[in-house]
Amino acid sequence: MDFHPQPEPGVARPWAFPAPDRGALDNGLTVLTCHRPGQQVVAVELYLPAPLDAEPAGLDGVATIMARALSEGTDQHSAEEFAAELERCGATLDAHADHPGVRVSLEVPVSRLPKALGLLSEALIAPAFLETEVERLVRNRLDEIPHETASPARRAAKQLSKELFPAESRMSRPRQGTEETVAAIDAAAVRAFFDAHVRPGTATAVVVGDLTGVDLEKVLAETLGAWTGEPAEPLPMPPITADDTGRVVVVDRPGAVQTQLLIGRIGADRHASVWPAQVVGTYCLGGTLTSRLDRVLREEKGYTYGVRAFGQVLRSDAAGNGASMLAISGSVDTPNTGPALDDLWKVLRTLAAEGLTDAERETAVQNLVGVAPLKFETAASVAGTLADQVEQHLPADYQAQLYARLADTGTVEATAAVVNAFPVDRLVTVLVGDAAQIVEPVRALGIGEVTVVTG
Repeated sequence: MDFHPQPEPGVARPWAFPAPDRGALDNGLTVLTCHRPGQQVVAVELYLPAPLDAEPAGLDGVATIMARALSEGTDQHSAEEFAAELERCGATLDAHADHPGVRVSLEVPVSRLPKALGLLSEALIAPAFLETEVERLVRNRLDEIPHETASPARRAAKQLSKELFPAESRMSRPRQGTEETVAAIDAAAVRAFFDAHVRPGTATAVVVGDLTGVDLEKVLAETLGAWTGEPAEPLPMPPITADDTGRVVVVDRPGAVQTQLLIGRIGADRHASVWPAQVVGTYCLGGTLTSRLDRVLREEKGYTYGVRAFGQVLRSDAAGNGASMLAISGSVDTPNTGPALDDLWKVLRTLAAEGLTDAERETAVQNLVGVAPLKFETAASVAGTLADQVEQHLPADYQAQLYARLADTGTVEATAAVVNAFPVDRLVTVLVGDAAQIVEPVRALGIGEVTVVTG
């Protein structure tokens, strides 16, 4: 039998995160474009600096309702007609609000890009914000809140934010509002927030895909270029403060068979020189199945299906006021809550005393840097990352430089960063579980004062 010869592996080609071209439209809209040959589905990310801090008192969640309402009809199309027009384009349009502002995401085949951008610009120029549609969105949001409260992971995140940040800080409250604040939102409030904060002069559009043969300058001028609005300066960001006094808060769920744990504090954001080392060190601690936390809590002890450590930027500006959430999350069976936390703290103490190994650092760097080309295979992933850089006030080449800095991070540097990120005496621990079974074993660990809350 004759066999075809075995294919020979090719030579690995050098890779770097793509650098965007920067421009601006006559209306002041900043535009970042990135030509990606072969990407026939174009991704557009629009960043609107309408932060949650700008929401009026008592109307937490109005930014979320406004973002959702952008695709619910215009002066030219009803909500149903607008959705049908998007479907005819083969396009998807999503929007969400977070602490930095509102992000609108559009994906569409390149052949229908002009039509889809026309619909996007229509939503920005003349959104309907009909009372009936806003009322429906408010009802939908109110229906979501009980489901989020029932989710142990979502409930833990809500409690951790409440514990870390002062009550007057918007970061201490749910991003999408509470039942009381959402119920107070009406069409007039949505319109007022839109008029105050959504305008082209402070916004940025990111366009990524195969732009061969596309006169993008003309397409943008005829669509997003028609969007007008009074010039305005972006709102200044207040400094972020948090109380990371070591303590434990148990959210009581009688009869729960598992305990959801979330351990966190705030730390440096991407502007800090320590960020690359913090990324490597955190990955070694809990970034994958072979990291230390999983090796002990999952493989050796069998307490959990997995525990992860991560750093997530909350909000950032160029003046150094930004911060990230540094956290460890997972779930364990109820009887082993105390032993699992005891072993978790032992992992942190051992890490501080003995440091990471060169092998751990090497594996982390290979995984973080080596998978980057796969991570950015799609236009949407590139556009999303470029938009992240915009909203965090980072330079256009930040992501490209980050991988070089990750590769250069040494074991000692990564150890110092992760130990400083997760000091054993400065962690706020939230446990969602059966307080009757877990409070006393956890209190015996001496990792901080233990309090119990309900809900």
